[in-house]
Amino acid sequence: MKAAVIEAPGKVSVTTVPDPTPGPRDVVVEVAACGLCGTDLHILRGEHAPSLPLVPGHEFAGTVVALGADVSEVAVGDRVAVDPSLPCHECRYCRIGRANLCDRFAALGVTVAGGAAEYAAAPVANCVRLPEHVDVRDAALIEPLSCAVRGYDVLKGTLGAEVLIYGSGTMGLMMLELAKRTGAASVDVLDVNPERLATARRLGCSRTAADGAELDRPLGWDVVIDATGNAAAIQDGLGRVAKGGTFLQFGVSDHAARAVIEPYRVYRQEITITGSMAVLHSYERAAALFAAGVIDADVFISDRLPLEQYPAALERFAAGAGRKIVVRP
Repeated sequence: MKAAVIEAPGKVSVTTVPDPTPGPRDVVVEVAACGLCGTDLHILRGEHAPSLPLVPGHEFAGTVVALGADVSEVAVGDRVAVDPSLPCHECRYCRIGRANLCDRFAALGVTVAGGAAEYAAAPVANCVRLPEHVDVRDAALIEPLSCAVRGYDVLKGTLGAEVLIYGSGTMGLMMLELAKRTGAASVDVLDVNPERLATARRLGCSRTAADGAELDRPLGWDVVIDATGNAAAIQDGLGRVAKGGTFLQFGVSDHAARAVIEPYRVYRQEITITGSMAVLHSYERAAALFAAGVIDADVFISDRLPLEQYPAALERFAAGAGRKIVVRP
């Protein structure tokens, strides 16, 4: 089969690899679409240090074409979205219900072969059936949406909160859509990309700006979300949290990124600084929200490219072009 392969840091190609075969509790999915993510760039740059070569792609959906010997929950022909998480279920964090912090962290498309290919193997437990009205080619959006749902689980949203989001790429826009549905009084969005800010306005945010100083809120925001991973944005956002407010580190930063906090201010103003990592008990809820139309795939997906263009798609994503970029085998 054809697959994108990250062969070494900085080197990616589309080539032929062996077809996957299912284990006893696995299925093989014919991939309909696979989304690109910042994690793919980190892997390409050698920052996550997985075992290479690797078929990337942790955001994918498709049709079941083969079953393992012990699989009865789905059938050939079922359309499914695939949760990429592969926790060990044995370490302390898995045992206390925090599998996203697993000591032996693994994921499809991150540590083992993923969905940037014509076919992908996955545990049947990770497959969520899609209702008939959902276009399987758009369902690659369910995985990033499940990360956003996890973010709001961490935030424990309060009705009437004033929210500020840094970044209006895919993840920032998803956080915007969920903020609107969790009772935010206002949602302001910051980005240096005018095209992306235009999309945020199209989705009904309260205000947009390229710099937080352009927005008038002297008391700060109850919730500040970084969806960029950019150190300068993070530093700025930490300074815009209102008393009693929360800063959520949601974007994936470089390992070397650093920000400075003011411990006395955190203490005196009871500011919460927290993070949200990947997916935790949120994938099926995200699938249900997606099926209910919480996000519009035609707004979120800006580029649909053939698998053969995976290297170019990564370059386009790295340049900050478009919104969600998907490849279709």
